[in-house]
Amino acid sequence: MSGVGLDLLEIERLERALARRPGLAERLFTDAERAYAAARPRPGQHLAARFCAKEAVSKALDLDVFRPRDIEVVPTGRAPEVALYGAAAEQARRLHVRVAVSLTHSRQTAGAVAVTRPAAP
Repeated sequence: MSGVGLDLLEIERLERALARRPGLAERLFTDAERAYAAARPRPGQHLAARFCAKEAVSKALDLDVFRPRDIEVVPTGRAPEVALYGAAAEQARRLHVRVAVSLTHSRQTAGAVAVTRPAAP
């Protein structure tokens, strides 16, 4: 079984939502994701790419319920990796897959693609 997920987001849209609802960042992103973004010149740009990754992973795994904190984008110094928790981890185990992601952003738009591939035995 393999799956693909893709998501795009206007960065300003997320920035406005985060400004209007201060607790939103804590509901959507892990502590590590928020810290990573906070260390960048435009945190919203990096949070938007991470949100897209979460959506893309959710689509690739065909999750019934989207729980953003069950999917964490982990920086590696190379391509980012994904750590899965809760229902997302359980679905990946059930499908016997692991997930790879690619993130991108411009000044206006963020995007991500997620692909599942067979997990090592």
